[in-house]
Amino acid sequence: MTDGKDDIRRRVWRAMEEKKVGRFPFPLQHRIPNFKGAEVAARRIATLPVYSKAETVKVNPDAPQLPLRAQVLADGKTLLVPTPRLKAGFIQVKSEWVPPGEERKAASLSRMRAYGRELPLSELPRIDLFVVGSVAVHRDGRRLGKGEGYADREYAIIRELGHPEVPVAGTVHSIQVVEDDFPVFPHDLTVDWIATEKELIETKSPYPKPSGIEWGDVTEEELKAMPVLEDLRQTLRQEKD
Repeated sequence: MTDGKDDIRRRVWRAMEEKKVGRFPFPLQHRIPNFKGAEVAARRIATLPVYSKAETVKVNPDAPQLPLRAQVLADGKTLLVPTPRLKAGFIQVKSEWVPPGEERKAASLSRMRAYGRELPLSELPRIDLFVVGSVAVHRDGRRLGKGEGYADREYAIIRELGHPEVPVAGTVHSIQVVEDDFPVFPHDLTVDWIATEKELIETKSPYPKPSGIEWGDVTEEELKAMPVLEDLRQTLRQEKD
C-alpha cells in the first residue's frame, strides 16, 4: 500500500470543483473545503444520541462546520473551538452567553471571541463529542485533513491532559467519501460517524485513536508555531516535579 494521501486530496478538491459542490471560501485547495449541503450534514450529526447527551462539543473552526457550531449553541450546549493553527489554544462559547438568534454570529470565526473566551489548557472542560473537518474520509473511519495534523494534535492534547477517549464525528460532502486504501499512523485521528448531505455513516472504525502527544515527533518549529504545545509540555513537566 502506497501512501498517496496528497493525490487523494488533489483528486477530491478537483472533483468538488468540477461537480460545483464547493462553496465560499475559494479556492477549495489547501483548506477544509466548504460544501453545498453542509447544513443538512450538520442536522444529521444533531440526530446522534451522543450529540443529544453532550454538554460540551468541540468543533473545528472551518467554514463547512459553521452550521454545526451554530446548532451546538442553539441546542443549549457549550461550544469549544480551537483557534486557527492552535496559536491561542481553545475558545469556549457557552450557549447562555449568546442572545437568541445570534448563534450563527457567535459561531463564526470572526465573531466568536466577542461572545466567548480563550481557555488555558488547565480549564478545558470534559469534551463529550469531538467534531473534525476533513478533505477526504473512508467509510472505515480513516480521514485526511489538509495534511498539517492539527485535528490529530488537538485530540492528542486533550488525551495528554487526562481526558477520557472522546467519540469523533465529521461532516463532508458525499464526494469526499473515498474508497482509496491509505495508511493510518498512531498519531492519526479517525472518525466514528460521517455525516454527508445524503447519509449518516457509522464507521465502526477498527483503528485506535491517539492516546497522547508523540513528543518525539514534535519539532522545535512546531513548538514555536503552536505555543499551546509548549504550554502543555511545561505543565506535564511541573506535574512530574
